[in-house]
Amino acid sequence: MKTFQDLIDNVQKPGLCHRCGGCVTFCTAVNYGALALDAEGKPGYGDEDKCIECGLCYSICPEIDELDDETQKRIGWSRPIGRIIETGIMRAAQPDVRKRATDGGVVTALLLHLFETGKIDGAIVTKPSGPFQREPYLATSTRDIRDAAGFFFDTSHGMKSFSDYYQTYSQIREFEPLIQKGLQRVAFVGTPCQVKSVRRMQILNVVPADTIKFCLGLFCSGNFVFGSQQQAKIAKIGGFQFKDVRKINIKEDLIIHLTSGEEKRIMLDELEFMKRFACYFCPDYSAEYADVSFGGIGADEGWTTVITRTPVGRAIVADARSKKAVKDNRRGEFQKIHAQALRKVKAWSAAKKKTARQNRKPLGKKYPGLKQKA
Repeated sequence: MKTFQDLIDNVQKPGLCHRCGGCVTFCTAVNYGALALDAEGKPGYGDEDKCIECGLCYSICPEIDELDDETQKRIGWSRPIGRIIETGIMRAAQPDVRKRATDGGVVTALLLHLFETGKIDGAIVTKPSGPFQREPYLATSTRDIRDAAGFFFDTSHGMKSFSDYYQTYSQIREFEPLIQKGLQRVAFVGTPCQVKSVRRMQILNVVPADTIKFCLGLFCSGNFVFGSQQQAKIAKIGGFQFKDVRKINIKEDLIIHLTSGEEKRIMLDELEFMKRFACYFCPDYSAEYADVSFGGIGADEGWTTVITRTPVGRAIVADARSKKAVKDNRRGEFQKIHAQALRKVKAWSAAKKKTARQNRKPLGKKYPGLKQKA
């Protein structure tokens, strides 16, 4: 039977831990209390004597492939980038949602619609507390959803909310208050590794994943460490000062909107020095295990590329469209535009898979038991 010590040996020591929090969340939810997250979101033993060596933390980890077949069968996954039912270019119908959110605000609009139609009583998201810092957040109202939207910050945030890390903590941590509040119909919004961890918990039918009804995935090039040295370097590359930043967005470039109305763009390749180490080994760009995946790639400014992957995802997007919560971009040759967007997503996915394969080869020599993915 595999234990958390095997995760330390096979995942943490090679540097492959994504800090998704799935292992700790399960252990906490069932009141074992053996595992805990440290100050930087890294899982470890909180009280090793409480570990019953059930092995479920090992199975939940998105880096472990023993549940791959079951997970792929559950959602109908297929090569090369997962199941695709429909691809669209959309934005929120409400101007105030678009103004506050990024990439057209489709995720925010869908969550608002799910709340308003009674399909969910909670949503696990991240809430901005600074331009490069987000914290996990359990939203239980439409107001909560609006507060969590986008990469915005204003005078109420100030600049005091900078921290040393961007997206250090996974929103999976919000599973514990979810249980405490007795929520039963919850939407989860997360990165590819986080979504995959939730799917593993659903396969094993363990709490609290049984309450997750919708998985909304975000395109992800990687998470970034953002200490003082990185801050200084990126400001120099972009030619701006952080006190002048109004909004951050990521499409094919990092787009920095300044309070003056000026826009600065930095190629993502120039941000490689900031990327978290484990992200160099992740093969999933487009959240292949989600019900619906979202991102800015392939869409014009103010619009979102939306990939519907499961019948559940198709149903919530169709309902939101029919109730005019979201709008499709059907201007001009929209079918051609949608096809071009999908090609871009596939190209970025292929590049991330290739990079992951190449980066894993040297690790395989040092850690012979390491599985090659992608």
